[in-house]
Amino acid sequence: MSTAPRPDEDFTDRVRREWAETHPEVDTSPIEVMGRITRIGSQALQQLDRALDASGVSRAEFDVLCVLARSDRPLRASEVTAVTMLSGASTTKHVDRLARLGLVERLPFERDGRVVLLHLTEPGRQLVDTEFPQRVERDRQFLAGLDEDECAVLAGLLRRIAANVESGIRR
Repeated sequence: MSTAPRPDEDFTDRVRREWAETHPEVDTSPIEVMGRITRIGSQALQQLDRALDASGVSRAEFDVLCVLARSDRPLRASEVTAVTMLSGASTTKHVDRLARLGLVERLPFERDGRVVLLHLTEPGRQLVDTEFPQRVERDRQFLAGLDEDECAVLAGLLRRIAANVESGIRR
């Protein structure tokens, strides 16, 4: 980290330059994309956390509410877990809190008494209906300066990267 930051560099440029100084034998070009994806995601999630503070729910709890809001039927906890990528224990913890807040209710599953279905209550739906459009608007602001075609190209490229990540490519 011997050289000063350049005015035209972003955080990822600086990190890549620093790695080039300490490990010149490593091709750090993937950081150009993956480093930026990671940093953008982290910063966007931090902003979402701050925006959700006033609602009294965490980002993970909001994710649970959104999964239920998008569904046309009550869901099993395992279905929510699969979509949110939370652990089963985390899903249970978040649902417990959301139920105490009156945002989610547990319903018996008629075919199997051991299974509980999760359903969004009216206050839960109102919270999602208030917060979700605000989240989409923040996302729109993050994309400021990109036209519709650029957004489409970027989305397509990111879709391909997501498919690689989701397929579990390992080396």
